[in-house]
Amino acid sequence: MERPETRERSSSPGQPGRTKPSWGGGGGGVADAMMSNPEHGLPFLPGTSFTDSTKTAFHRSQTLNYRHGYAMARRPTVGIGGDRLQVNQLSQADLDELANKAPLLTYGEPKPAAPPNFIPAHVAFDKKVLRFDAYFQEDVSMSTEEHYRIRQVNIYYFLEDDSMSVMEPTVENSGILQGKLIKRQRLPKNDRGDHYHWKDLNRGINITIYGKTFHIVECDRFTQEFLESQGIELNPPEKMALDPYTELRKQPLHQYVTPSDFDQLKQFLTFDKQVLRFYAIWDDTDSMFGECRNYIIHYYLMDDTVEIREVHERNNGRDPFPLLMNRQRMPKVLVANAENFPQCVLEISDQEVSEWYTAKDFIVGKPLTILGRTFFIYDCDPFTRRYYKEKFGISDLPRIDVGKKEPPRIKQELPPYNGFGPVEDSAQNCFALVPKAPKKDVIKMLMNDNKVLRYLASLESPYPEDKDRRFVFSYFLATDMISIFEPPVRNSGIIGGKFLGRTKVVKPHSSVENPVYYGPSDFFIGAVIEVFGHRFIIRDTDNYVLKYMESNAAQYSPEALLSIQNHIRKREAPAPELENKQTEVDPSVQELETLIDMIQKQLKDHPCRDNILEAFQVYDKEASGFVDKEDFFKICDSLNVPVDDSLIKELIRMCSHGEDKINYYSFVRAFSN
Repeated sequence: MERPETRERSSSPGQPGRTKPSWGGGGGGVADAMMSNPEHGLPFLPGTSFTDSTKTAFHRSQTLNYRHGYAMARRPTVGIGGDRLQVNQLSQADLDELANKAPLLTYGEPKPAAPPNFIPAHVAFDKKVLRFDAYFQEDVSMSTEEHYRIRQVNIYYFLEDDSMSVMEPTVENSGILQGKLIKRQRLPKNDRGDHYHWKDLNRGINITIYGKTFHIVECDRFTQEFLESQGIELNPPEKMALDPYTELRKQPLHQYVTPSDFDQLKQFLTFDKQVLRFYAIWDDTDSMFGECRNYIIHYYLMDDTVEIREVHERNNGRDPFPLLMNRQRMPKVLVANAENFPQCVLEISDQEVSEWYTAKDFIVGKPLTILGRTFFIYDCDPFTRRYYKEKFGISDLPRIDVGKKEPPRIKQELPPYNGFGPVEDSAQNCFALVPKAPKKDVIKMLMNDNKVLRYLASLESPYPEDKDRRFVFSYFLATDMISIFEPPVRNSGIIGGKFLGRTKVVKPHSSVENPVYYGPSDFFIGAVIEVFGHRFIIRDTDNYVLKYMESNAAQYSPEALLSIQNHIRKREAPAPELENKQTEVDPSVQELETLIDMIQKQLKDHPCRDNILEAFQVYDKEASGFVDKEDFFKICDSLNVPVDDSLIKELIRMCSHGEDKINYYSFVRAFSN
């Protein structure tokens, strides 16, 4: 360790205040060498140092100070007695390491900062209000001086609860109820229940509040700083719209100078007591509660004034005011800037009118517009006719008949069919205020009750899976309706059942307004029936259809009747093999008939007796009268035919043809009448 140096002041006058080390004991040579060069910093040898005997100050430097009444610590700059302090000099790297590690080693790991305290909106945004300057336009309907007015408002948005209010500054003597237009509340933005937010507000936009559209033009400084701090880019400010009527009132009043008129004495003396009389009407029937009213127009030649009198009729219900317009000169064309002339307080002069109404403007047979009303002149008196003939050379002023003519009777026409429901049912809405159901042919319904024509049809389709499908058409003669039934076929992949309920089917080439429905004469063997986009081909029919067609042959064409007859005969004709066998075994035929009678008596009320023939015809595609045994038992199982009965087993045996065919015509006879 280094020893503290002790220095004494040199007495040399050339170096005042310089100290030199004092050495005790011997060793004068070394001591003198070290004293002669003290800047080398050589350490003192142990036992050779001594204290300065001339030193008299041993006080410590002050480390505590007071400033403005507070105790402040102060680092000493000198040691005891004013000696220089020996400070250990550290490198910058050591100082940085101590600065980084000393707090961590002394105090440990720092604790995380506490989260900021929650401040509710009503505290954070208390008394913070956004203000926007806006205006809205209000229509003025009953005023000749202004058609609309601009009303300036202030829109306030309260940040603490997102409420808004609209205030209109009060203008003295405005005559308008001003102040609070909309009280403070949350204002709806749309029909979905959303409310206006401060994000929806900006300069240069329109907002609609309760049916009124406000245009925002400017906002205050606080509003601008708040919106910009939230990342909203404000539109440039606009100028506030001014009310045109208010600006007009600010203009100075015009000073009008009445020009001097020419001398009218000659015109007065020449045309005194000469008046042109015209008969006119005002037709206001196009407006609500309007009517056609008669008037008399007087034109005074002495001063070119016009007077309009109303013609009253007895018991017309109107007050007897004789004059519609007082006698005055009527301007025809005003100058360009005459709209602002105060006509209610000052008379119009030649300064504001470029052209006046004269006698040549009143012509019989032409309309004339006076003060917004269009009058039609239809006649005049004899003096007026003579005046026009002498003055203007017009001799033909005929009287025009303006009597009320009865309007032509409007022919009632049905509107276009809208496609909902039957045409007859939809047309009932046009015949009466309370529609009634269309009338039905009761006699036809009573005569044809429970009369049904049945046909077997196939579907004409490009898809191969639809070629084997069979449909039973039922035509109800009482109502001319058609129903379509598809017999279910097991393992066919198609759900059978009702294909079409009872309804009238329109022919494809008929019009929508005058539909033509399918009738009994349209159904015959090979006929194509199109039902709502599906094309069906008639393949077979029952015997009742032939009987009905023969009894009503006038309704059918000879070709249709012949096609049904040929098909029935071909179907009922026995096969050649069966015919030979029947001629050989006559007793078996008798036995078959007896067995059929017994089964009919036993199964009189069986539920499958009506549609059993159609089910077998679906599988008999060639109309041969025979089906396979496998298909035969499938049909019997689907129709709940009691095949386990002894009589029915015997009937099946007798109807069998070979090992795999069964004549279903003989079998069906046991279940029909």
